[in-house]
Amino acid sequence: MKAEKLAIDGLVVFEPRVFADDRGAFFESFNEMGFRAATGFEGRFVQDNHSISKKGVLRGLHFQLEPHAQGKLVRVVAGAAFDVAVDIRHGSPTFGKWAAVVLSAENRRQFWIPPGFAHGFLALEDGTEFLYKTTDFWHAASERSIRWDDPEIGIAWPLDGAPVLSGKDAAAAGLRAVE
Repeated sequence: MKAEKLAIDGLVVFEPRVFADDRGAFFESFNEMGFRAATGFEGRFVQDNHSISKKGVLRGLHFQLEPHAQGKLVRVVAGAAFDVAVDIRHGSPTFGKWAAVVLSAENRRQFWIPPGFAHGFLALEDGTEFLYKTTDFWHAASERSIRWDDPEIGIAWPLDGAPVLSGKDAAAAGLRAVE
């Protein structure tokens, strides 16, 4: 599996080696040894989540407070998504900066978002199925959101009209609320 470190420290994109023939295809979707070598992360995954979204649904930007901060290894198994991570690590030289990756069933890429980042995505196709492996359990009292369109962050979402948001995401505070 190929691992590409992004410009913001800690973010890694994984691209599997796919073996295809007239029967179909095979690829390794996770290898703990390779993952640890690429990320330096020594924790473990404790929960898998699966969401299904219509085109134009925007989920995020979500994170959990310490001591329940979550790292996420995310991928799309049907459809496509514009996936975003925002650095919210206090004292980080890239605080408030964002990186995005297009994840799709076709490209089979995965995105590692370590603890200390807010995460969100825009479904680019109907029936987009998004899988998350998380390093901590969901903890309702620790859950927070940052406004998806905060001008201080300035994410260039590839929108075709207004996004479909949950009430919680529509009411989220800006980046400065996490300081």
